[in-house]
Amino acid sequence: MQCFPCPLVCCLCLPQPPTITHQSPKDYIIDPRENIIIHCEAKGKPHPSFSWTRNGTHFDIDQEPNIIMRPNSGTLVVDISGEKAEHYEGVYQCTARNEHGTAMSNNIVIRQSRSPLWSKERNEPIVVQEGVSLVLECRPPAGLPPPIIFWMDNNFQRLPQSRRVSQALNGDLYFSNVLKEDSRNDYICYARFPHTQTIQQKQPITVKVLNPPADDRKPSFLIPSGPSSSKMVLRGQVLEMECIAEGLPTPEISWTKVSGDLPAKRTSFLHYQKTLRIVNVLESDAGEYRCTARNRLGSVHHTIRVTVNASPYWISGPPRNLVLAPRETGVLTCRASGIPKPTITWAMNGIPIESECNLDLSRKVEDDTVIFTDVQTGSSAVYQCNVSNEYGYLLSNAFVNVLSEPPRVLTPANKVYQVIRNHRALIDCSSFGSPIPKITWFKDSRSSTLDGDPYILHDNGTLEVHVAQAHNSGKYTCVARNTLGIYENHVYLEVKEPTRILKQPEYKVVQRGRSVTFECKVKHDSTLIPTMTWLKDDGELPDDERFIVDSDSLTINDVVENDEGVYTCIMNTTLDHDSASAELTVVERPDPPTDLELTDPRERSVQLTWTPGDEHNSPIQKFLIQYEDSLHFRGVWHNLTEVPGTKTTARLKLSPYVHYTFRVLAINAVGISHPSFPSRMYKTNPAAPDENPAGVQGFGTASDNLVITWKPLTGLQANGPGLQYKVMWRQKEVDEEWASETVANVSQFVVSGTPTFVPYELKVQALNEYGAGPEPAVAHGHSGEDLPVAAPENVLVMVVNSTLAEVHWDPVPVKAIRGHLKGYKVYYGRERSLHKHNPHHEEKHIMTFSGNHSHGMLPGLHPFSLYSFHVRVFNGKGEGPPSPSQQFETPEGVPGAPSSLIITNPNLDSLTLEWAAPHDRNGRLTGYVLRYQPVNNSNELGPVKELALPANETSITLPNLKYSTRYKFYLNAKTVRGAGPAISQEAVTIMDEGKKSFMVVFSLVCSARPVTPTFWNITTSVGEDGALISWEYWGPEKNVYVEYIVENSKPFKEFVNGSQNYMLKGLKEGLSYRVRLVAKGHSDQVPHHSDEQVVKVPAVASRQVDIATQGWFIGLMCAIALLILILLIICFIQRNKGGKYPVKEKEDAHTDPEFQPMKDDDCTFGEYSDNEDHKPLKGSRTPSNGTVKRDDSDDSLVGYGEGGDGQFNEDGSFIGQYSGKSTSRDTAEGHESSEAPSPINAMISLNSFV
Repeated sequence: MQCFPCPLVCCLCLPQPPTITHQSPKDYIIDPRENIIIHCEAKGKPHPSFSWTRNGTHFDIDQEPNIIMRPNSGTLVVDISGEKAEHYEGVYQCTARNEHGTAMSNNIVIRQSRSPLWSKERNEPIVVQEGVSLVLECRPPAGLPPPIIFWMDNNFQRLPQSRRVSQALNGDLYFSNVLKEDSRNDYICYARFPHTQTIQQKQPITVKVLNPPADDRKPSFLIPSGPSSSKMVLRGQVLEMECIAEGLPTPEISWTKVSGDLPAKRTSFLHYQKTLRIVNVLESDAGEYRCTARNRLGSVHHTIRVTVNASPYWISGPPRNLVLAPRETGVLTCRASGIPKPTITWAMNGIPIESECNLDLSRKVEDDTVIFTDVQTGSSAVYQCNVSNEYGYLLSNAFVNVLSEPPRVLTPANKVYQVIRNHRALIDCSSFGSPIPKITWFKDSRSSTLDGDPYILHDNGTLEVHVAQAHNSGKYTCVARNTLGIYENHVYLEVKEPTRILKQPEYKVVQRGRSVTFECKVKHDSTLIPTMTWLKDDGELPDDERFIVDSDSLTINDVVENDEGVYTCIMNTTLDHDSASAELTVVERPDPPTDLELTDPRERSVQLTWTPGDEHNSPIQKFLIQYEDSLHFRGVWHNLTEVPGTKTTARLKLSPYVHYTFRVLAINAVGISHPSFPSRMYKTNPAAPDENPAGVQGFGTASDNLVITWKPLTGLQANGPGLQYKVMWRQKEVDEEWASETVANVSQFVVSGTPTFVPYELKVQALNEYGAGPEPAVAHGHSGEDLPVAAPENVLVMVVNSTLAEVHWDPVPVKAIRGHLKGYKVYYGRERSLHKHNPHHEEKHIMTFSGNHSHGMLPGLHPFSLYSFHVRVFNGKGEGPPSPSQQFETPEGVPGAPSSLIITNPNLDSLTLEWAAPHDRNGRLTGYVLRYQPVNNSNELGPVKELALPANETSITLPNLKYSTRYKFYLNAKTVRGAGPAISQEAVTIMDEGKKSFMVVFSLVCSARPVTPTFWNITTSVGEDGALISWEYWGPEKNVYVEYIVENSKPFKEFVNGSQNYMLKGLKEGLSYRVRLVAKGHSDQVPHHSDEQVVKVPAVASRQVDIATQGWFIGLMCAIALLILILLIICFIQRNKGGKYPVKEKEDAHTDPEFQPMKDDDCTFGEYSDNEDHKPLKGSRTPSNGTVKRDDSDDSLVGYGEGGDGQFNEDGSFIGQYSGKSTSRDTAEGHESSEAPSPINAMISLNSFV
């Protein structure tokens, strides 16, 4: 059996024959200047003793005063200070023996290294004709080992070699053909002897090359000679074959293997293809190799037959030691090979086994095998196997140790093995015993042996788990048995989770001076202690405080260029590791270009070249070329041109009369470089101007002049000194010569005495001291304007509807306009209402129509009114005379809502309604329509009753009403055009123990309820104040508003306050708006809407109103003053009397959820909310004086959240719905609770109390 490696404490306790552990090489070349050390180390139990032979005879160390043997060792140390080293040359062999056997070392041949001197000889100069071949011989003295050859000159510089000139393997220098420049007197061959580190020099060789050159010729080989040759090489060595050819031109060498392919991985070509080198030669490398030399005149071949022999080599390794128990059988095998086949001999303890003293019947020798049968105690020995042929030998020692030992497990008890999941686990059970113990394994409960999947039991007792999993963890028991006993050992296996990098560092590009962070987040087994290590370019991180290593990241502050590289994070545990790398690239603005040079000067151009600066890892994208004109703009740099980053030259176009200095800036992805140093100054000659002034215009500032203006030329455009302008003009379409005037240092010229508003042709030409510019282009202009002298004629008016009229006129002749036509203005005003009850009210308006119009619309008119108007034309100077004033009447329209609606004379089952006629009758009233309906506690509306009332009535008593019922009343006034908006009011009758009390709640709602809701007569016009929308509407809905939207913006909506026209203000000039009208009723009713109208806002204002003459403005000021007074009174009352009356709670229980209080001054809608409790609306109250208390709600868009994309829903509302603000309602409640009590309020309060 084999003796496996074992711990020293165990090996010392067992007998063991000697084993050689270290010895000197077989061929030992020594340095004669140093002591000789011949190694021989061995081990055994007991420790062996040592002896030596020299040249085959016993070498008595004690008789050699200069030789000592190291203690407990066989190593010899030879002191050569008293004797020459060559005295100790010879063949040495070491013997190590103890009582169990004898081991032998190899034959160690000691030879002294030699470096003999070159013989002194004189080399005659070599004279050759140019073009012929030449060989310079080196032939150094023989040394041990052979020297290394190289050729140098007198300056110790290696001579250059090429395809034409090369050194052969023997050291000679070969010239395939010589050239004139090969003439020199210092061709020196040097030989370096490696052991002594000495260099020998041959005498210099002189070569003279003469003309004329030799003729061209086809190749021929200098070495080897003849068509073929042969070469022998030993297996495992290096095969070198060379072919050097001469010829003119220089031949090229190529190699092929005739009988197969060259071994690609072991083949290389040296000396410009002249040498073929194959390393680690195998038997398959034998065969024919062909080298070919070829030039344009022909080719030549040479075949080299290679034979591969082999010194002896082991086939399966040297013989292995045997440990046998008494009466066991064993085999020693010495299996080797070689070419030719080697001879195998055996020896025991250094004595040939065939010797008579070594005869043993229990041993049988069969060529390379020794068979042992029925061995006995005491037959231990060391056997030597010697394998040899003509090329070398192998000597190996193997002992046979006969022992009788019970089993022992050498693996430490309770050892813990740790392994990563999914990796292979190897659990050792290293044992010793004779006979060989048998190993079995158990896990945990020892229910069965572990000898199948997933377990693998190796011959040495190791248990393998091929792919370890968590359930493989546990306690394992190893049992070793032989005939002499049994031994158990327990070990443990722990399977751990693998270490994995979850987030790897990523490639980073960072600008110099900034910070960068590499993240490296890792998952590992919690029972293992991890260690994070960062490397830079596979080395340690620089010792720099800028590098900050955290638990899962690396941060580099203030990055510099040297920080570039590959950064690797490595997470190590005691069992495994994981790593990931990322590259850091540091970028920066490029360095400025250098070496600016001006070349190839021409009249209007010059060539500029430069050298780019460092790109700093970010490629240059382009170069910016700038110039300074020190003649006109000293110290100011201008951009001239840009060129791609791949170019370093540019032809620059130049202007005359400029003193140029150039500089270049480089631009990459990071930024722009500093400018380069300026180039030398380059001056261009003056010349006539290349261009004339641009922007020539003509216009008048007075009715009898013409002002000609232009954009003056810059100094760079002047092209020379003395810049002037030749100004030329003449009337257009009049046959007359050009008038001209030359001016300088100005950009305009005034021509006086011109006719009014006459077209002119204009030219301005640049001049300087070197000539005139090119012929200028003709521009056009007009002399000054004057006021128009004629008014529009044939002015007519067409009344479209009650709020819109259309005016027509004939355009004013061009000559009468006397200037650029700007448009027409219609001055119109309301003289009075046609109704006798409406007071005289005069309004003045101006409608402007820009451009050449012949008609226009007058929107926003009052129905049933008398208007007057006239038309004027205007130009850039002003307005012309007015047309004769005319008048027109607007037809009747629907009336406004009744001025008031009051409930009086309350009874148990009846109520009296009193009202006043509308303020805006808009025609002759034909009657009233009264509708009313009950409302239950869930705010559901009952059946509607309708009454038609004559126009002269202002009150009505409604009988047969139900007690304790809330009613809702609607009253409309009518003209021949239909019913107007309604005024609404609510009343509640209450019956309690024979006592009647009621509460009246009212609100104004600007809506009507015809049978079929609809919009018609919709017109739009744009004026200076905004876009005016006019319409007619029939319908019951009380929320009427205008929706408008411009593309790619949020939608807008504005309530119309009960009128039938509305001015949209704040519209942007030049945009088109989509506008429509929407009427929305109860929350569960579908809204009604008009068709969309498109309103285009021109770039000029279209309406002018004199605000100082407007009645609404005066009324608004008065209303504001009155409101301030009312607020002061309320604040005073609230300060002195607060609290909430019980009547308030009853008001909350009986208000209409559809009811929206209207602002008393503008009829806009107050806010209402149908909240989750479905409570009736709060805030309705009937004061004792019959007036309506102002609500603080606000109907502007500020009170609504706008959303959506501005599209319309099917029900007519915007997709972006809005919701009311609760703030207004709360404020209203607070104000109501502080009101001064009226008699009706007192009744309600008393009734609530009862």
